[in-house]
Amino acid sequence: MTGTSTPKPVRAALGLGSNIGDTRANLDAALDGLSQSGDVRVVARSSDYRTPPWGPVPQDDYRNACALIETSLSPRALLDLCLSVERALGRVRDVRWGPRLIDIDVLVYGDETVEEEGLSIPHPRMGERAFVLVPLAEIWPDAPVGDGRTAAEALATCPGQDEIRRLDGA
Repeated sequence: MTGTSTPKPVRAALGLGSNIGDTRANLDAALDGLSQSGDVRVVARSSDYRTPPWGPVPQDDYRNACALIETSLSPRALLDLCLSVERALGRVRDVRWGPRLIDIDVLVYGDETVEEEGLSIPHPRMGERAFVLVPLAEIWPDAPVGDGRTAAEALATCPGQDEIRRLDGA
């Protein structure tokens, strides 16, 4: 495990989304899979939100949520775990911005900035996306979005909030 763990747990934020099948069960299963690894502890989960799809591919609305976690994994190892959980749940990456059984994004990892092949933290453009900022600001308003603003500050001027609908217990 050398090189995959950090000495003490780091607070991180994950974005989750699904628009295929039982979307609530898909998000629940993703968080369960992450927790079962033993390297991730879910500290808080936002409400679930119905959000319009992003990008040019016609598809159903999404169920989105964010999770605040503590992890001893490095940023790369956390991404690898997220991808592994996606695969275990049946995610197939075939159409960019297309429908997804499950999507798990590493949004924030402490106060670190990471730019590596296939990994950018804080997640690029999250400060412009209401479907990320609404649930993230609910559970971690002070989360750094990478441009000097917090999630709550970015949300204050983010377009598209009127398209986001909280799903109460559904």
